[in-house]
Amino acid sequence: MDVIDTHTHVISPDATRYPPDPIGGRRSEWSLAHPVDIDGLIDALDQAGIAKAVVVQASTVYGHDNRYVAEAVRAHPDRFVGVYSIDALAADAVERIRYWQDQGLSGFRLFTTGTTMPGQAGWLGHEDSHPAWAYAEQQDIPICLQMTIQGLPALRRLLERFPQVRVLLDHCARPDLEDGKPFHAARALFDLAEFPGVHLKLTHRALAASAKGASTPADFLGELVSSYGADRIAWGSNFPAAEGTPASILADARETVASLSEVDQDLVFGGTAAKFYPAVARRG
Repeated sequence: MDVIDTHTHVISPDATRYPPDPIGGRRSEWSLAHPVDIDGLIDALDQAGIAKAVVVQASTVYGHDNRYVAEAVRAHPDRFVGVYSIDALAADAVERIRYWQDQGLSGFRLFTTGTTMPGQAGWLGHEDSHPAWAYAEQQDIPICLQMTIQGLPALRRLLERFPQVRVLLDHCARPDLEDGKPFHAARALFDLAEFPGVHLKLTHRALAASAKGASTPADFLGELVSSYGADRIAWGSNFPAAEGTPASILADARETVASLSEVDQDLVFGGTAAKFYPAVARRG
C-alpha cells in the first residue's frame, strides 16, 4: 500500500507575498531554523518513497491565512491534500469554511496548543464555535485538532452534541503515558474511542511519549489498536517541524510499530489516511 503522510507543513521563502501572522503572536522556532517550501517538500517525500501527503496549515507561521497551503495543492493535486486553519469563534467561521473548501482544501484545523502556545486553550467547546462544528458534521468535513489531553473533556462534550463529526487528533492529543499499561493517566483518550468519528494521528511525539517511564511502544500501540482499531490510526511525520527527514522519520516509525500486524501497519501508514481524507485516495 502507498504510504500517506498525514502531517506535513510548507513555508514560503517569500515573506512579502505570504507574511507571517502566527496564532499567539510568536512564530515557531522550527519554521525559522529549517523551513521547507513546496518544492522542498516534494523532493523530501520522493526521497522517502512517500506517495502522498496532507499539507497542514502552519498555524505558528501563517495563522488563518491558508493561501500557501492552497498553492501547494494547486501545484501538486496528484500528491497533496490541504488542511486549513480557521478561527472557530469568529462570526464568519462557516463562511470561511466554505471559502477554503471551495479553494480545493479538504478540512480544517483548530489550533488550541503548540510550542508557541503551551497549555490547553480554554475556548475549545465554546458555544460560539458550535456553528462551525455543526457545519462540519452536516457536510462531512473532517476536523484536525491540535490539543492536549487536558482538553478531552471539552471535546467529549462537543462529540456528544455533534456525534457524527469526524475528528483527527494531532499527536494523539499528547497523552501522558509514563505510568505504563493500562495507562490510567491517559484513560480519557482511550475512552474517547466510543465515538466512531474520533481518529488518532500517530506522530513522533506520541511514539516518543510511549517509550517513557513504565510505558513501551508495544504496550501503547496494542492498547490503541484494541480501543480504536488500526483503521482509526494514521501516521504523520510532522515534517519539517520534527527533526530529521521524512525518510528517517518514516524509518523510525516503521521500526517502532513493528509489533503490529502487517495489515494494521498498512492501515497506519496509508489505509486510514485514504479513508479519512477521501480526496487523497482519489488524486493521482
